Amino acid sequence: MKVVLFCGGQGLRLREFSENTPKPMVPIGYRPLIWHLMKYYAHFGYKDFVLCLGYRADVIKDYFLNYNECLSNDFVLSDGGRSLKLLNSDIESWSITFVDTGLDANIGQRLRAAREHVKDEDLFLANYGDNLTDFPMPTLIDHHRRQGKIATFLSVKPAQTFHVVRSTPGGNVDALQAVAECDLWINGGFFVFNQAIFDYIDTRDELVVESFAKLIQQNQLNTLRYDGFWAAMDTFKEKQSLEDLYSRGKAPWEVWKPRLAVPNAIGVKAQTA
Repeated sequence: MKVVLFCGGQGLRLREFSENTPKPMVPIGYRPLIWHLMKYYAHFGYKDFVLCLGYRADVIKDYFLNYNECLSNDFVLSDGGRSLKLLNSDIESWSITFVDTGLDANIGQRLRAAREHVKDEDLFLANYGDNLTDFPMPTLIDHHRRQGKIATFLSVKPAQTFHVVRSTPGGNVDALQAVAECDLWINGGFFVFNQAIFDYIDTRDELVVESFAKLIQQNQLNTLRYDGFWAAMDTFKEKQSLEDLYSRGKAPWEVWKPRLAVPNAIGVKAQTA
């Protein structure tokens, strides 16, 4: 099953980190964000990737063309540095298709541009390319199949610390409630699609606006709620938060590590919306 990753955005709110670094290439530890996401999918057996490129596509291509396995794997160096033996590997079993989907294309247009590369897949996965979770992906796929819809996405609790305000038209405040305490759910950016999704994406359609509106009208859009770990990296503050989790060895999305790969250890709390 192929995984389509949208990697073409400019990441304007992360420009303070680097003017010339596309958001998927912003590092968390030794590796860029896109690597952590791909490693997550590969852990569940989904190792065939389609990268929808746009802004600074050259940076992403160059990274994988010159990939250094030694940065995140054990190895043996001998003969004064002339002999190198890797003890394990990250991407040896991965297949990565690089597709230029346009500098200014929206998500719907990028997905249309990748259609040729997923045409043989009854189901395929997709992701915004800037979010991480510890949710077990096979659970979302199983849910999608049971519901029999064209599209399914993961719903998550917003991570912001803002307060929701309830007030009268005159401005009298009735209540203040933390976002985390409200029954609010947002699109988590982890998708499962049938081939029929392309019938709902016209030339200029934005995926979650026009295309999803059409699916809703036909009762063909479903979601699965998850109140466990989920995080996006839209701002420098969010980048620092993910970096802190990683540096302390408490990165929940690293499901490929033995301490997090024990069955039933993830603590799934999901429900149908």
